[in-house]
Amino acid sequence: MTSPPILLDPTSERSPVARALSPRPDSLAGKSVAVLDISKARGDVFLDRISALLAGQGITVNRYRKPTFTRPAPVALRQQIAAENQLVIEGLAD
Repeated sequence: MTSPPILLDPTSERSPVARALSPRPDSLAGKSVAVLDISKARGDVFLDRISALLAGQGITVNRYRKPTFTRPAPVALRQQIAAENQLVIEGLAD
Protein backbone atom coordinates (compact mmCIF):
# COMPACT_ATOMS: atom_id res chain seq x y z
CA MET A 1 0.00 0.00 0.00
CA THR A 2 1.40 3.38 -0.96
CA SER A 3 1.16 6.36 1.32
CA PRO A 4 -0.39 9.61 0.07
CA PRO A 5 2.06 12.15 -1.36
CA ILE A 6 3.34 14.90 0.92
CA LEU A 7 2.83 18.40 -0.47
CA LEU A 8 5.17 21.15 0.67
CA ASP A 9 4.17 24.81 0.73
CA PRO A 10 7.03 26.90 -0.75
CA THR A 11 5.88 29.98 1.20
CA SER A 12 6.83 28.32 4.49
CA GLU A 13 3.66 29.64 6.12
CA ARG A 14 2.59 27.26 8.85
CA SER A 15 -0.66 29.17 9.36
CA PRO A 16 -1.41 31.09 6.16
CA VAL A 17 -3.11 34.41 6.68
CA ALA A 18 -6.52 34.64 5.06
CA ARG A 19 -6.63 37.74 2.89
CA ALA A 20 -9.74 39.27 1.43
CA LEU A 21 -9.70 40.13 -2.26
CA SER A 22 -9.44 43.81 -3.05
CA PRO A 23 -12.61 45.28 -4.51
CA ARG A 24 -12.71 45.21 -8.31
CA PRO A 25 -13.78 48.29 -10.27
CA ASP A 26 -16.97 48.16 -12.31
CA SER A 27 -15.06 49.61 -15.25
CA LEU A 28 -11.53 50.57 -16.27
CA ALA A 29 -12.76 53.73 -18.00
CA GLY A 30 -10.91 56.77 -16.72
CA LYS A 31 -8.49 54.67 -14.68
CA SER A 32 -4.72 54.40 -14.97
CA VAL A 33 -3.41 50.85 -14.89
CA ALA A 34 0.13 50.06 -13.76
CA VAL A 35 1.74 47.13 -15.55
CA LEU A 36 4.60 45.87 -13.39
CA ASP A 37 7.28 43.64 -14.89
CA ILE A 38 9.03 41.80 -12.06
CA SER A 39 12.08 41.17 -14.27
CA LYS A 40 11.60 37.46 -14.89
CA ALA A 41 12.54 36.13 -18.29
CA ARG A 42 9.82 36.61 -20.94
CA GLY A 43 7.41 38.29 -18.53
CA ASP A 44 7.60 41.32 -20.79
CA VAL A 45 6.10 39.30 -23.67
CA PHE A 46 2.89 38.70 -21.71
CA LEU A 47 2.81 42.24 -20.33
CA ASP A 48 3.39 43.79 -23.78
CA ARG A 49 0.28 41.99 -25.01
CA ILE A 50 -1.81 42.99 -21.97
CA SER A 51 -0.65 46.61 -22.35
CA ALA A 52 -1.56 46.64 -26.04
CA LEU A 53 -5.03 45.20 -25.35
CA LEU A 54 -5.72 47.77 -22.63
CA ALA A 55 -4.37 50.69 -24.67
CA GLY A 56 -6.50 49.53 -27.60
CA GLN A 57 -9.54 50.07 -25.38
CA GLY A 58 -8.43 53.61 -24.56
CA ILE A 59 -7.18 52.74 -21.07
CA THR A 60 -4.14 54.60 -19.75
CA VAL A 61 -1.29 52.13 -19.18
CA ASN A 62 1.87 52.97 -17.24
CA ARG A 63 4.75 50.47 -17.41
CA TYR A 64 7.14 49.79 -14.55
CA ARG A 65 9.92 47.28 -13.96
CA LYS A 66 11.44 45.95 -10.76
CA PRO A 67 15.25 45.93 -10.69
CA THR A 68 15.26 42.21 -9.81
CA PHE A 69 12.71 39.46 -9.30
CA THR A 70 14.55 38.20 -6.21
CA ARG A 71 13.45 41.07 -3.96
CA PRO A 72 10.26 43.06 -3.35
CA ALA A 73 9.87 46.25 -5.37
CA PRO A 74 11.72 49.19 -3.83
CA VAL A 75 9.57 51.43 -1.63
CA ALA A 76 10.03 54.39 -3.97
CA LEU A 77 8.75 52.35 -6.93
CA ARG A 78 5.72 51.12 -4.96
CA GLN A 79 4.92 54.67 -3.90
CA GLN A 80 5.22 55.92 -7.48
CA ILE A 81 2.91 53.17 -8.75
CA ALA A 82 0.34 53.92 -6.02
CA ALA A 83 0.47 57.66 -6.70
CA GLU A 84 0.07 57.35 -10.49
CA ASN A 85 -2.43 54.47 -10.84
CA GLN A 86 -5.65 53.01 -9.50
CA LEU A 87 -4.95 49.39 -10.53
CA VAL A 88 -1.92 47.14 -10.95
CA ILE A 89 -1.26 44.15 -13.17
CA GLU A 90 1.83 42.18 -12.26
CA GLY A 91 3.13 39.41 -14.45
CA LEU A 92 5.89 36.86 -14.42
CA ALA A 93 7.08 34.08 -16.64
CA ASP A 94 9.96 31.70 -17.11
